[in-house]
Amino acid sequence: MKVRADIVELLRAGCSDREIARRVHVCERTVGVARRAFGFPQHKPGPTADSPQDLFRARTRPVGGGHLEWTGYRTTAGTPFFRWMKKGYTAYRIAFVMAHNRPPVGRVQPGCGHPGCVAPAHVEDQPMRDQLKTQMANIFGGAL
Repeated sequence: MKVRADIVELLRAGCSDREIARRVHVCERTVGVARRAFGFPQHKPGPTADSPQDLFRARTRPVGGGHLEWTGYRTTAGTPFFRWMKKGYTAYRIAFVMAHNRPPVGRVQPGCGHPGCVAPAHVEDQPMRDQLKTQMANIFGGAL
C-alpha cells in the first residue's frame, strides 16, 4: 500500500484523522486506512483541563521576545481555537481574559506585531485599539 509521506508524518505527530484530512485535503477514510496500515492507534483527544485557561496553557509554547505560539487547532481562517466543556473559544479571547480579568469587547487580536501571538500581555480588544489610535492622532496631529 502506498501512503503519502505527509499523512504518515501527521500521524506520527499525533493528529486526529479529521485534522489530517483537513490539512492535506483528503477524506477521513483515507487517513483511517493509513492509520490502520501503519499500526497507529486511534487518536485520543488532547489534554483534559480544569479550565479554559489551563487548556490554553497546555497548547502554547514560548518563542523569542515574550511571544507565545499556539500549538493547537486553528480554524480554516487561521484563528487559534479550542473547545472546553463543549463550548468553543478562541485563544485570543482567553488570553485577553487572563491578562485583563474582564471579557473583551469586539474582536481580539495581537497588538505586538508578531503574527499569531497569543501572549496574554500582547492581545488587544477594540476599545484598546481605538484608544491607541486616538493617542497617535493626538501626538501626530491626525496625520495617520
